[in-house]
Amino acid sequence: MNVTDQLQQMLDWFPGGDQLVARCEHIPSSQTPEPYKSLLVHEHHMTVTMEQFHRSAVRVKVLARRREGETYLRHIILESCDDGRVVQFGIVRFDFRYVTAEVRDEILAEQTPLGRILINFNVLRHIDLGAIVRIWPGPQLQSLFGCPADPPLYGRLATIFCNQKPAVDLLEISAPLNTAATT
Repeated sequence: MNVTDQLQQMLDWFPGGDQLVARCEHIPSSQTPEPYKSLLVHEHHMTVTMEQFHRSAVRVKVLARRREGETYLRHIILESCDDGRVVQFGIVRFDFRYVTAEVRDEILAEQTPLGRILINFNVLRHIDLGAIVRIWPGPQLQSLFGCPADPPLYGRLATIFCNQKPAVDLLEISAPLNTAATT
């Protein structure tokens, strides 16, 4: 897998994707600095991981969406329910062929984070961590996170298998954290 090409493909799903990421590089999981390593290098839902780390439930806000038959694409942020802080940006491509109509309808309602929906509906799932990326944010990501272009951010590419089928492709980028370990 060419990580840079895969990331660029995801950015191209919506106009203006070039404004999200100025540049990126694939890094080994072992070189991911803490606390980003704990947030990203695992096979769990980011919804749960972000809620535990930030000690707050999170809500989803859909920034852009597109539907093509059974494929649903969206740009999202997760916000802390406590203070409204943005804790994560994501790009999601969901193949609805691999879930029930009830799960599809809940996702399309855009009220609940994806991980929480899959957990609540007890969808048999497995998360395959594809790659960890170090990202220098472009103007749009800088604006969403309220951060400068440097230091870099960290994110992951992953695939969620639902009922043993590759149903979801994800780019999940953690908001910058107030820590010295961000390089």
